[in-house]
Amino acid sequence: MVDWILELIRQNEILAYVIIALICFGESLAFISLLTPGFAVMVAAGALVPSGALSLWPLLIAGAIGATMGDALSYWIGLRFKHVVPSLWPFTRHPDWLERGHAFFNRHGGISVFVGRFFGPVRAVIPLAAGMMEMPARNFWIANIGSAIVWAPAVVLPGAALGWSLERLNLENPVVQGALWGAAAFLVAGYFLVKRLKS
Repeated sequence: MVDWILELIRQNEILAYVIIALICFGESLAFISLLTPGFAVMVAAGALVPSGALSLWPLLIAGAIGATMGDALSYWIGLRFKHVVPSLWPFTRHPDWLERGHAFFNRHGGISVFVGRFFGPVRAVIPLAAGMMEMPARNFWIANIGSAIVWAPAVVLPGAALGWSLERLNLENPVVQGALWGAAAFLVAGYFLVKRLKS
């Protein structure tokens, strides 16, 4: 899906930022977030910046606006339909998602909307929980906009740095290939080590 979206972006430069905003909107909306690869698209879109296929500032603005509006709609749905939400998909099949969102909000209070944007499993549910628990609108909007402004560069800039590096690296150089394979092996070993420590 990410490859298809990136190809769509490459072929539609004028609509690229609208597409990115919609993807980020979808990932932030509680009901379709699992179907929308916003994080991956933003990182990959960042990698297109060094080549000139996308411009950095419009990309950041589009991502932040999409993420802000997705959270805002989730908050409004929670505020307006809080008694109905538990009976809607996907919460009928996964009621624990909503429970985790409520628990996260209870634990961290208003700042959960800001912090929660950076935690994948509960990210899209927290604004919904905030609405259901009647978080004051002013506090919600401050946390929502503030977190989107931080989130967009946090995911785009590493992708841009990677794209910049790949453009300048000679991938046919054995030393470069060895370093990349070594880094990959290090990450895999680190992943299994952390997984073993957790168990």
